[in-house]
Amino acid sequence: MGLSKNELFEDRENALAEIARVLAHPARIAILQHIIDVGKCVNSELVKDWGLAQPTVTQHLKELKNIGLIKGRVMGKQVNYCIDEAKWKEFRTLLVDFFYQTPPDESACAV
Repeated sequence: MGLSKNELFEDRENALAEIARVLAHPARIAILQHIIDVGKCVNSELVKDWGLAQPTVTQHLKELKNIGLIKGRVMGKQVNYCIDEAKWKEFRTLLVDFFYQTPPDESACAV
């Protein structure tokens, strides 16, 4: 069996791509911003406040949780979500290190 395409790239490149994929949806950015602003969120609050369908909100929360940006704690019939601070710092470092690189000047592209 052949290599998966992810195996062709460094762990850092795969991690950055996965972060970018998950953050590519504006609802996920809004969810993260809401959690940062408020400190936590409950699925039903987002459904009520934003008018999105519950399965839609649940799927977005699941994507964020799967890569570790948020974690959830069951409280009765609801799940209280918050930022996973350790993972947040790890991802922030990856993104900052990537975007902090200085590309060569434009003369490098001159024909």
